[in-house]
Amino acid sequence: MSVDRDQVLRAAAALLTRKATASMDEIAKAAGIGRATLHRHFAGRDALVRALEELGIAEFEHALDQARPEDGDAAEAVRRLIAGSEPVAGILAFLFTENQLYEGGINEGWNRLDARVQALFRRGQEEGTFRLDLSAAWLTEALYGLIGAGAWAVHDGRVAAKDRTRMVAELLLGGAQRRMER
Repeated sequence: MSVDRDQVLRAAAALLTRKATASMDEIAKAAGIGRATLHRHFAGRDALVRALEELGIAEFEHALDQARPEDGDAAEAVRRLIAGSEPVAGILAFLFTENQLYEGGINEGWNRLDARVQALFRRGQEEGTFRLDLSAAWLTEALYGLIGAGAWAVHDGRVAAKDRTRMVAELLLGGAQRRMER
């Protein structure tokens, strides 16, 4: 029987977003395979988490590409990005809090994504949409944090999945947008 590696990763991500401390046995069971099969694909938890990181980077990059951050109004581009990241929000929530990813230096993929998201916020600042007293780097981190928080809130049943995108966008943009001084 052939094992689809991406399917195993998605099953692992689904479990780890609910239970970050899940064992390799639990991950194998969630993926519908034996532990030996899981270990043939991933030598251990570190290799599995690194593979999940690569999947998360690829999927978030796809969401970013689809959001077309350089097109139109910056606030609308942020809304598109939040909506587009919904399918990967759970894995991002896990990855943002996975300490082992930061022990050996940041994956260049994250740096590439950060640069693109920060460019979107800087563009919005230059156009007068976003506040200047909040750095583009901080707005980027806030976006990631809210995407992750939205995933956890949906998972725990505190927020309806259909409301997540709107709630994340309204909270982020409500604090990030410039106000007209009176």
